[in-house]
Amino acid sequence: MNVGHTKKIEPKPGDWAVEAHGLVKIFGENRAVDGVDLNVKTGTIYGVLGPNGAGKTTTIRMLATLLRPDAGSARIFGHDVAKESQIVRQLIGVTGQYASVDESLSATENLIIFSRLLGLGRAEARRKAEELLEEFGLSEAAKRPLKNFSGGMRRRLDLAASLIAQPPLIFLDEPTTGLDPRTRAQMWDTIRRLVKTGSTVLLTTQYLDEADQLADRIAVIDRGHVVAEGTVDELKASIGTSSLQLKVENPLNIEAARKIVEQVLKVQANIAAGAGKITAPMENADTVTDLLIALRAAGIHLAEMSVQKPTLDEVFLTITGHGVKEETSLTSDESDKAEVVRV
Repeated sequence: MNVGHTKKIEPKPGDWAVEAHGLVKIFGENRAVDGVDLNVKTGTIYGVLGPNGAGKTTTIRMLATLLRPDAGSARIFGHDVAKESQIVRQLIGVTGQYASVDESLSATENLIIFSRLLGLGRAEARRKAEELLEEFGLSEAAKRPLKNFSGGMRRRLDLAASLIAQPPLIFLDEPTTGLDPRTRAQMWDTIRRLVKTGSTVLLTTQYLDEADQLADRIAVIDRGHVVAEGTVDELKASIGTSSLQLKVENPLNIEAARKIVEQVLKVQANIAAGAGKITAPMENADTVTDLLIALRAAGIHLAEMSVQKPTLDEVFLTITGHGVKEETSLTSDESDKAEVVRV
């Protein structure tokens, strides 16, 4: 958090909040980030999706001037993160994976201190603290020492602290880790509100539903590389089309039904073991009518029929070859090996 500045720095007008090209960060023999490119449009929520060790946090730290890139370049609202780090720090807010607050103080005291460091007066600092505690459902625990806070409460307080000044660009590094479903939904609403009121958000997450719900665009990062980028719909379309699922009334007809599906749709269909369902990729929804006519002509009656789009889980599995929750082969701990820039 930047302190002691009286002149407010405004972002340069332009389309891009973040422009990163070829970012590289090496820890020993491990290339934690290996040529990452990111372009984040102003006024949007941009999701960076990937498993533990993929390089998400290291990328965020380089963009936030907390780590020096070993190669590549990055600009925040047109300002170079290496050459204009002091300006960049006044344009961003960073929320890490763990609460960065003093456990010996109460929630109210922590937020008041942060507010005062940012230049707010006493009355304004207290008002801001009370407002944020109310928004994040922490009013009842406002006077409680942080050592008595649960993990979810710490996450909410950490985000509240980063929003005191509501900077133009906010980095949220896995902001809902450890939160219950209700609190996660509240955090999603807060993130959407931030963008509506003028901020740009760069969000890292392991939660596929979170990226699906929030992000205007998504970068899929794996083993230090961006392996795919686009809108949710573009990423889903990139791995294929929708999936047709059929269940016949008479199980004895399932093989005949599968052959008709393959003939009409001109694709390979599969029979799901145990479920008695036929699944097949479907590029054109109009062909469903032809299929239904063919099945009726063959005397095959359906018990169920559905068309499903690919999920982000399937996208990630197809692109990377493993699930988003799976640990990668990277062994270095990004947090422990972070080389903090000296200022």
